[in-house]
Amino acid sequence: MKRSAISVVLALAVSGGALFMPGGALAREGVEVGKQSGFTRLVSADQVEQAAAQQYAQMQSQARQQNAMLPDNHLQVVRLRTIARRVIPHAMEWNKRAPKWQWEVNVINSKELNAFCMPGGKIAFYTGILETLKLTDDEVAMIMGHEMAHALREHARERMGKTAATRIGANLLSGLLGLGSTGDTLLNMGGQLLTLKFSREDESEADLVGMELAARAGYDPRAGVSLWQKMAAAAKGAPPQFLSTHPSSSTRIQEIQANLGKVTPLYDRAPKPAQRFDTPRKVGQGSLSQDQILALWGVGPVTLGH
Repeated sequence: MKRSAISVVLALAVSGGALFMPGGALAREGVEVGKQSGFTRLVSADQVEQAAAQQYAQMQSQARQQNAMLPDNHLQVVRLRTIARRVIPHAMEWNKRAPKWQWEVNVINSKELNAFCMPGGKIAFYTGILETLKLTDDEVAMIMGHEMAHALREHARERMGKTAATRIGANLLSGLLGLGSTGDTLLNMGGQLLTLKFSREDESEADLVGMELAARAGYDPRAGVSLWQKMAAAAKGAPPQFLSTHPSSSTRIQEIQANLGKVTPLYDRAPKPAQRFDTPRKVGQGSLSQDQILALWGVGPVTLGH
């Protein structure tokens, strides 16, 4: 083996797969998405996360009133929290605030094909997306990683920052022209977060970061392809890409395939889940006793998402 090749092997061994570059710099292994937007600085992260926590609590309260919140011992809830426990530790490097977040995972009984992660780590899945698409654990991890990526990359805060910049600019212009204030430049964050739409760029970025998070947690990133094939079949008649803020399913699949080489080695090295839930029962057929839950997890009491 040539000396240069030996050096690369030693560098990989010492760094756990990351590669040391000339001068001692450590090249990060995984996807590349660039720095966060500077617009996030225009809105307080604390305020955004507080607003998210309030809206998430309201959503939970409404779901309970409608008897739509699945109980902690439901198999789908156990399943998602088990997957989340594997994925969340790999989220910490993406946002310095993430270790302090009070992460939660809940499931709502609804036919809607949706899932989200609000700022501060507030995750929710609807049973519709789990059951209609018959998601495997790998596909669930891809969705969960994608939604977590929106929170980690602070896409909601960025969108609010852009709105704030627009309002501030309008108010400054009005002041210069003597027209008076055009309105309060402070954002009304209540009611925005659950309905906030992200840009195509945000969605593409979340796909890549989510794919890496899932791979590091031991879930096959190639599931992103089957996931979006299922999404495409479920969304027949959806508007073409140029009329939507979301990339088309075919575009997402192409981007995922183009980046698989960056995350597959992470998946290959990652410890794999000891327990899988790839054929979950339907709502109303999936309640487990506490003993059954602990047997599935092989761990102590639940600490995530009450």
